[in-house]
Amino acid sequence: MILQNITQSLKDNYMPYTAHVIMHRALPEIDGLKPSQRRILYTMFQMGLLKSGRKKSQGVVGQTMFLHPHGDMAIYETLVRLTKDNESLLLPYIDSKGNFGKQYSRDMKYASARYTEVKLADIAAELFQDIDKDTVDMIENYDGTLQEPRLLPVTFPSILVNTSSGTAVGMASSIAPFNLNEVIDYTIASIKNPDTEVSEYIQAPDFPTGGNIIYHDKEMKHIFHTGKGSFKIRSSYRIEGNSIIFEEIPYTTTFEAIIEKISLLVKEGKIKDIVDIDDIYGIHTKGIEITVKNSTNKELLVEKLFKMTPLQDTFSCNFNLIVNGRPQTLGIKQIIQEWVTFRGNAIKRGAQYDKTKKEQKRHLLLAFKQVLLDIDKAVAIIRETNKNSQVVANLMEAFHIDVLQAEYVAEIKLRHLNKEYLLHRIEEIETLEKEIADLHDIIHNKTKLNKKMIQQLRNVKKTHGIERKSRIIFADDLPIVAPEEITIDNYNVRISVTKEGYLKKVPLTSLRGGNAMKVKDGDEIIYQYSTTNNSDLLIFTDKYNCYKYKTYEIEDHKLSSLGEYLPTLLNLQDETILFVTVTNDYKGDLLIGYEDGKVAKIALSAYYTKQNRSMLKNAYANKKALYWDHIFEDKEILAVSTIKKAIVFHTSMINSKTSKTTIGVQAMKSKKNSVVRGYYDLSGSEFEEKSYYMTKGAGIGKYLKGNDFASILDQGSLF
Repeated sequence: MILQNITQSLKDNYMPYTAHVIMHRALPEIDGLKPSQRRILYTMFQMGLLKSGRKKSQGVVGQTMFLHPHGDMAIYETLVRLTKDNESLLLPYIDSKGNFGKQYSRDMKYASARYTEVKLADIAAELFQDIDKDTVDMIENYDGTLQEPRLLPVTFPSILVNTSSGTAVGMASSIAPFNLNEVIDYTIASIKNPDTEVSEYIQAPDFPTGGNIIYHDKEMKHIFHTGKGSFKIRSSYRIEGNSIIFEEIPYTTTFEAIIEKISLLVKEGKIKDIVDIDDIYGIHTKGIEITVKNSTNKELLVEKLFKMTPLQDTFSCNFNLIVNGRPQTLGIKQIIQEWVTFRGNAIKRGAQYDKTKKEQKRHLLLAFKQVLLDIDKAVAIIRETNKNSQVVANLMEAFHIDVLQAEYVAEIKLRHLNKEYLLHRIEEIETLEKEIADLHDIIHNKTKLNKKMIQQLRNVKKTHGIERKSRIIFADDLPIVAPEEITIDNYNVRISVTKEGYLKKVPLTSLRGGNAMKVKDGDEIIYQYSTTNNSDLLIFTDKYNCYKYKTYEIEDHKLSSLGEYLPTLLNLQDETILFVTVTNDYKGDLLIGYEDGKVAKIALSAYYTKQNRSMLKNAYANKKALYWDHIFEDKEILAVSTIKKAIVFHTSMINSKTSKTTIGVQAMKSKKNSVVRGYYDLSGSEFEEKSYYMTKGAGIGKYLKGNDFASILDQGSLF
């Protein structure tokens, strides 16, 4: 047995594993591919499947295992997603034949690899252009028996054209796909002027499954600039008689999940207009068909379904990729800049390879010039040399050429020793010198390099460009459906939120048994509210945002379940939840205690919006908040500073404000650069000593004496 400190064990074992998963498995690189995808495509390229006919998928999987030491099913699952028949990618790299399942179906399974056939699609040629000219580094495979490319020399920014997602240890990636034409137009404009705005050329993401992108200008530009954020996709639909047909469902869901959700709503009586629902996916049809009653307001029902089902879903963006050996989250402009650098280096390496080859050829042809001066002399030297091994040396001495040139001259066929042939070959020298000069310019002249890159991009667009599949609809143009128009079973519920961020909605009828609510080990409930199913959840984060969520949009939970994980539900990125409250009338005040000793009382009505907005920015003052409460009557609050001074004040001294960003009223002043370390609610507390610390106005407080408030302070800050 070997005894080892646990932190050292984690460092020696878990950290290398974590780094491997991040760097070599889960995240894409600047060529738009993960290692598993790159190995499959390179194997197919080596098998000649760019120009030949299709071969069995099983054969491709088997060959790939020489580069990718994983089970055949892991390889085949990756291959399936790269095919055109699976419909996962805007520009699929694999031309397929057979049943490869569908990205939009959960239950439509792909056939076994022995039944399907594949070859590389035409677009794949752009992945391998000039790969044999040292354009990218080649590395050894896992057992050192073969060489594989470190990256592929892609001629267009594939990282932004085909969607990519992955989860590593401690980080994840979710890159939305964009239209090839738009990406190339922006890339060309960016090469000419790096300050070009992304939104001038790229409208919004574009998905292989189509659908409608709901466009918010600020949200979309934030994604463009930072690589983080989220947007909504909704299905396209048409109405035929008493049928509503949803044809292009969001990329993030499946038609089975949609049908199940609608069926559940009908079963629970939350939607009463639907007579029948079925999928109509077939050879010539696709989509979900909903049959409704004659009297149904179909447009209103559609909006209800968008609100209550995955027919409208959210795509979360986290443009996290490996660049120069490091995971980085980048906006589109930065990604394009990194790709241009990468592609420019590949072009220069290819140009250097060609230049070297042409210089070598020119060097040999220069020997022809020497021979042309006296062909008879060269023939005589070869004929009169006694030993074969001396021919090269004699030619070198006679014509003042090096060993390579002499070897080349010595190998000239007798029939080629005519002046016409030699003059023709010598003319090639001028052509080679011009080509070498052009290649030199590409390597050393950035303008020439950019010109070549732009020409390649234009060729890709001309050959492979496609029209947008996802349409764009502006949020302001959407019809607003009031909550009262949506059929909601408005029963009483208990909302519980835990310290780790789990939210549980339990109908009060489920609480009659007296069973306790389940939480994770080490977790605890910190907020609990009795409300109705038609209420608003207000969730405040450390990024000064307030997220709003309807309670009826959250499924009922059992006491034994953990509930919804709020960071996932809200698609939070690098945000910490500070406070959660619930309201159905926006009455009362929001009480916020800041580190600087100021306390704000904000009328909750300030957070009411007529439109059903999902997030409010600048939801409170831009400073550190320590204490939160939703109050309906004033109370006594204890504040304790970092120098162990305390003050008790009544919130009636603070006027309620309608401005969300009010900086608050000074409840405790600073002394010796102290700040408040915690606020404590004294409601229901009976401590005689609190009158000693009571104040009617702002003060610096009094030093804590003895065990004053010990039972409260031992609990720590309530928030």
